[in-house]
Order: sequence, then C-alpha cells, then structure tokens
Amino acid sequence: MPKGVPLPESIPDDGLTTRQRRNQPVLAVHTGPGKGKSTAAFGMALRAWNQGFDIAVFQFVKSAKWKVGEEAAFRTLGQLHDDTGAGGAVEWHKMGEGWSWTRKQGSDDDHAEAAAAGWQEIKRRLETEQHRFYVLDEFTYPLKWGWVDVDEVVETLRNRPGNQHVVITGRDAPQALIDAADLVTEMTKVKHPMDAGRKGQRGIEW
Repeated sequence: MPKGVPLPESIPDDGLTTRQRRNQPVLAVHTGPGKGKSTAAFGMALRAWNQGFDIAVFQFVKSAKWKVGEEAAFRTLGQLHDDTGAGGAVEWHKMGEGWSWTRKQGSDDDHAEAAAAGWQEIKRRLETEQHRFYVLDEFTYPLKWGWVDVDEVVETLRNRPGNQHVVITGRDAPQALIDAADLVTEMTKVKHPMDAGRKGQRGIEW
C-alpha cells in the first residue's frame, strides 16, 4: 500500500493478491444532471490509449450533425496509432448516424430498433473481447426509454470475459446498472450559465 494511502475498511476474501484485485476490469457509470460526465469518461479513455489499450467509442448522441471535439481528437489519435504504433487503436461509432435519441413523433419505433441493433453490436464485441476499453456515451437514454433491455445489459456486462473496461455515461442511470458497477460518479450542478439564459459556447461545451 503506498505511503499515506489509508487502508480499505475491509479486505475481500476472494483469494486474489493485491495486484490481481487492482487489475480487475472496471465497469464505471457517470450519471447525474451535472456537466462533465462524458468529459470524465474520455479522460479515462485517454489514459487507456496511452497504455496501448484498444479503444472503442459508441456514442448515442442527440444528432449526428454535432461536431464533437473528443471525436476529432480520438480519430486523430487512432490515425497516429495506425501511422506510428503509438498508443492504442481507436474506433469511433456515432450512433446518431442514422438515428437520434431525440424523440420525434411517429419515429420512436425506428429509433428504438436502431438503438437495439447498436447494443447487439456492442454485446457481440464484448463477447469476442474485441476491445480493451469501451465508452458507451449517453447510453443511459436508450436504457431509460426501454429501447434496450436493462437486465440484458447488466448480465452481459457482469459476465463479460477477459479484461475489458467499460464506461457508461448519461443522466438517470437505472438502479440495476448502478448496483452492478464498480465505480459510480454522480455529477451535480451547482451553477450553470444556462440558468442565466446563456447558451452553450462552441469550443467549450461542444
């Protein structure tokens, strides 16, 4: 144990060494109404990339037209890996390309079908251990709306093979997902410019 770090309240009786326990795969959930959930997840992904982990991002965004700074950065990092071998491989899948989680009258069924198909692709990759680190950005929305079965997601994540880390972001994470996670962070809002009628700024918030 590093100097100055308090001992845990209890040591699990799991037969693992400290190193083995520390290196277990993590399921993290970033939820709550405050800003910064995705930013924190992509910060974790940057650390993973630097360790040479294979990164996969599945982004359930409001609109495929959004120009997301993190997307540009990670696509560049992926190209850097392909060109030089630095860091890890990167795949970025914007699930808004062809659908959006923004509800539109008369189109919910189509959106739900596309969201379910996206989850099945993620599930397939987890089962085949295709990546080392996953960001499922804004994935709580299709869970909240019943487009993807929460129990199936929790079972898949709990039983995923190998050493695959998964970070899920979005408001209103279901309790079953929170219970299954190793790390849960709830972002709370203390103050926001939008409270005073100011819209989000390009280059800072999007």
